[in-house]
Amino acid sequence: MMSLNKISFTKVAALAISALMLPLVALAATPQSELLRWQQAAGQPGDADRGQVFFGRRHNGEWSCASCHGQPPTQDSKHASTGKKISALAPGLNAERFTDSAKVDKWFKRNCKDVLSRECTALEKADVLAYLIGLK
Repeated sequence: MMSLNKISFTKVAALAISALMLPLVALAATPQSELLRWQQAAGQPGDADRGQVFFGRRHNGEWSCASCHGQPPTQDSKHASTGKKISALAPGLNAERFTDSAKVDKWFKRNCKDVLSRECTALEKADVLAYLIGLK
């Protein structure tokens, strides 16, 4: 009976520690892991040249990605309509960029809808990330 209690306690403790670490795992993304995630979803590698063109194009709308993030997006900029400060988007110049998958998903969804009036495809995301990762 005593060994069963020890095993149960050990299992409960391990589960509790794992549950506490889950938020840390969710934040453990890197720009390269995000690129790999979107390349896998697209079934092909991202292309930096396509990403650069995509980033600067208006896509038949009022804005492009560069409207708010600058071209190239290597310095702080301001939102085109609100004037709110936006930190440099290129991960080589801003170590916080693309390090939280939930934020990556949130901002791709929001910004793609602003620029394209739809969500970006996995390949579009991979292309843009390939472009941004290459900026120094």
